[in-house]
Amino acid sequence: METAQVTETVCDVVTVPTRQGLEAVDILRRGVGDAVGPVLHDDGGDTLGFLVPPGTAAAWDVPGSTCTETDGRGLRLTPEPEPPVEGSDWLLPPGEADLATDPAVLRAALGEAARLIEAADNCQ
Repeated sequence: METAQVTETVCDVVTVPTRQGLEAVDILRRGVGDAVGPVLHDDGGDTLGFLVPPGTAAAWDVPGSTCTETDGRGLRLTPEPEPPVEGSDWLLPPGEADLATDPAVLRAALGEAARLIEAADNCQ
């Protein structure tokens, strides 16, 4: 069996509240193949961080989320099992996911997740 060589890649990070992020992960996994890249969660359980291609932060404008540009600040996606951000751990580690989540696909999934959460909250 041939082993794919993973190279070090610089990524930006889209951070969302955990509930919306988990819904988005489910949506992405039900979509076209494995459309979700590596995902981090913070140790407090408050947020999820989706690794997206570098440059995403410049145009990210999804309410309720932030996109952090990491170019030159040490966040790199490597084949190492250790998470690249202190105080976090992998929800979906590299190797079990694409190299990065497509920002347009993530935007759509986060929107759908927000609508599902709002509908569920309004049914009570």
